[in-house]
Amino acid sequence: MSVVERLKAVRHTLNVSQKVFAKSIFMSTSNLACLESGYRKIKDTVLDTVSKIYNVNKEWLLTGKGEMFDMEPPDVKLEELSGIFKRLNVHFQGYILDQVKHLENIQKKENQVNK
Repeated sequence: MSVVERLKAVRHTLNVSQKVFAKSIFMSTSNLACLESGYRKIKDTVLDTVSKIYNVNKEWLLTGKGEMFDMEPPDVKLEELSGIFKRLNVHFQGYILDQVKHLENIQKKENQVNK
C-alpha cells in the first residue's frame, strides 16, 4: 500500500468525506482530491497535520509499519455536532437534546423488534 492509499485509508476509516477531511487538515477539497489521486505529491507537512489531528501513526503513513492510529482517533462527527451545539442558544440546545433522546428511544424500539 502506498502513502496515497494509506492517506485514503485513514479518511475512510474515519468515515468522513473529502470535504470534511480537507477542511480539518487546512486544505481545499480539490487539493486533497489531487493528493488522493496521486496527481500531486503528499508533502511531509500534510502527513504531520494528519498525524497530529487524527492521532495517526506517522510511521504507518510513511511505511505501513505499525498500527494506523497511535491512540483512539477522534470521533469527527461527534466533534462537529459538539461544535454546532455549543454555538446554539440555550433554547435550541434544549430542543436538540429532546430530539436526540426521542431518536434514541425510537432506535431502542427498532432494535427490540429486530431481535
